[in-house]
Amino acid sequence: MEPLAKNLPNMPSLKEAGDCVVRVNDGNDSNNQRELVMAAVRQYPMRFYNTSIPQRLEKFDAPVVLTINPKTKTNKSVVLIDPIPSNLMFVRVRTNTWNLHLVDQAVDYYSSREVPIVLTFMAYYKTGIKAGYKADYIYRQRTLNPYWVIAAESWERVMARYKGNKWVYACGKNADSFACSRCGNCLREYFHTVQKMKLLQIKQS
Repeated sequence: MEPLAKNLPNMPSLKEAGDCVVRVNDGNDSNNQRELVMAAVRQYPMRFYNTSIPQRLEKFDAPVVLTINPKTKTNKSVVLIDPIPSNLMFVRVRTNTWNLHLVDQAVDYYSSREVPIVLTFMAYYKTGIKAGYKADYIYRQRTLNPYWVIAAESWERVMARYKGNKWVYACGKNADSFACSRCGNCLREYFHTVQKMKLLQIKQS
């Protein structure tokens, strides 16, 4: 996939997609030129979109995942959308050990509205770990390359914070497994959301 610019758009053929659910705009944003994105992927019967732009989610023609990023200079609070669109698949919260007050806000708000929350634990290549939190991370290979990734005991401590909340999941099986094939969150919530959208259509017809 390198150089990336020469490998875009990275789209499987229908034969390659087969019976799989296609994740649209992984690493980009489906709400950027949304109409163009939807037209480009309409060929895939099973698909879902990814966005961190909390606007007009109901305009997507399939389930959509909303990503909430950690606190930055321009993002000082959690995005709380209202009303909740029927095609919202889940809220993905990019998590580290120093933004848990924001994670708490997202969990409290969205779980009270029966929206699943998936915590994606961030990894850092060279910089980015806030002073005082480096002990929560360990340098090792994650998928293909080595990064500073959350240590198992730190992962367990964060997840214990939401123990008993049936709406909260982690991206990946545990702190040592990030492979989609060992997770299942996206597949479970995709099919649940498709069913919910179909039932709503029947009710409105």
